[in-house]
Amino acid sequence: MRRSLSAIPQLYRNLKRWAEILAVLSRYGLADWISRSHIEMLKNHLRAPDGAAIARLTTPARIRMALGELGPTFIKLGQLLSTRPDLVGQELAAELTRLQTDTPRDPSEQVRKTIEEDHGQTLEEMFASFDPEPLASASIGQVHCATMHDGTEVVVKVRHAGVDRTLETDLDILAGMAAIASRLEDFKNYQPQRIVADMSRLMRRELDFSREQRNLMMFRRKLKSNRKVQIPEPVATHCSPRMLTMSRLVGTKVSDIAGSASLGKDAGEIARRGANLYLKMIFTFGVYHADPHPGNLLVLPGGVIGLLDFGQVGRINERLREDIEAMLVAMVNQDSSLLVNLIQRVGNCPPNLDEDSFSSEVADFVAQYSTQTVSQFDISGALTEFMSLVRNYKITLPSEASMLIKVLVTLEGTGKILSPQFSLMEIMQPWQRAMMLRRLNPARQARKLNRWYLQLERLADRLPGRMANILEQVQRGKFDIHLDHRRLGPTANRLVVGLMTSALFLGSSLLLAYKVPPLWFPEKGPWGIHDLSLLGLTGSIVSFMMGFRLMWAIRKSGNLDHMD
Repeated sequence: MRRSLSAIPQLYRNLKRWAEILAVLSRYGLADWISRSHIEMLKNHLRAPDGAAIARLTTPARIRMALGELGPTFIKLGQLLSTRPDLVGQELAAELTRLQTDTPRDPSEQVRKTIEEDHGQTLEEMFASFDPEPLASASIGQVHCATMHDGTEVVVKVRHAGVDRTLETDLDILAGMAAIASRLEDFKNYQPQRIVADMSRLMRRELDFSREQRNLMMFRRKLKSNRKVQIPEPVATHCSPRMLTMSRLVGTKVSDIAGSASLGKDAGEIARRGANLYLKMIFTFGVYHADPHPGNLLVLPGGVIGLLDFGQVGRINERLREDIEAMLVAMVNQDSSLLVNLIQRVGNCPPNLDEDSFSSEVADFVAQYSTQTVSQFDISGALTEFMSLVRNYKITLPSEASMLIKVLVTLEGTGKILSPQFSLMEIMQPWQRAMMLRRLNPARQARKLNRWYLQLERLADRLPGRMANILEQVQRGKFDIHLDHRRLGPTANRLVVGLMTSALFLGSSLLLAYKVPPLWFPEKGPWGIHDLSLLGLTGSIVSFMMGFRLMWAIRKSGNLDHMD
């Protein structure tokens, strides 16, 4: 019974929410059709909640607005997709970065209820003061200022009431959409079900503020020796899965410094220190703050850099980090063949990849950027073009690699806000030398040998038993080899239909030639027709119809005179 209930298609659950989503998508889809039809008189009729004429917007802008109108889950989905230009394209990814997270705020009574339910204490017992007016409200929670009884100023992040239920409903619907998309030929290569599963996992993690608390503690421990970096300190006694209390950092956001001369000559030094901090997190720690946009970076008194919002953290394992380091070395050494091999190893390539054409474009890409000087190297443009190149050949990168590229692009943009002369490639140059030295490090080679030894030991332990099983099956005559013939089913069906059509046509021709009764027009009829076998005539008509249908199916599939 449980199995049958779990097999109920997701399409039939949450019908009310399905209806809301389909209504919004239909409205924006209709606007897309109107924009292509050039019917000027209709373009002003469909409007977004802010009053904008939807049909007069670009397609990426319509997608962004549709996601924003669908609510917190889809806003968060859009923000995650903005880190995957290899999937959605650079233009749409750039548009999705504009998604606003300013969502309706919970009333102060609801915030009080959430806090008191989690801790079993009144708000007054926990804080000396608590500002009921939130500083900001995002898709998952909202932030309030407060003061502890010892006088420490803190910020309190409280999860929106009911957002977990809304998220689960929407993720269930997204899983249903992904299941439908995976059946369509245009989307199969992008593995929509795996992508939705990965994004669902990230969204569920952000619901649990205990995870962000652990992230804060981890980065404070890793960076405790760096006096030029400050990370909020969580107050463990006032934290829970729905609430995060941390020390308040008072400074100026980088986004508010744009165009200001208040930092003077220090701006370039702060930008360089910030870039080195991120490169250390990426290439030394293997874990990094994944959202370095100007609103999450503060400049504190004394040029100290403050990092905010650790809900999203990027991680790269040692093997992926080595592959990415090798890609950077290949670009510096203008080794396009090595770069092609690394991309194919890291990414998920389609089975019909045109390797010669892809290799040629990668060589052009390397040649174009290898002539730029280090100080003038446009790493943001290079990474953006690289993602476009990968997407054009329908190669999907691991989410960890896509997130890292997005972080590097954002980091360079943030650095240029502080100092227009900032060059991330110039900062990375010493790290490239360190990468090459680390690849030759005896300790690293010893770790590799140890991994290989463990894998060989595991293989040696399993191989004799597996070989014995195979030999036993062969001896008993039960050894089977299962072959998966892709796209053979439609081909076999067409072959059978073609043979049946030919046989029917030949048989009908013989019936007509030998005038097998029952006959039509036994005497001379119109146009001199007589002694026409009804069975032969019927068979001929049916065979012509079957032949026409077969030719139409082959022509429609596009496989009549060329291979996929």
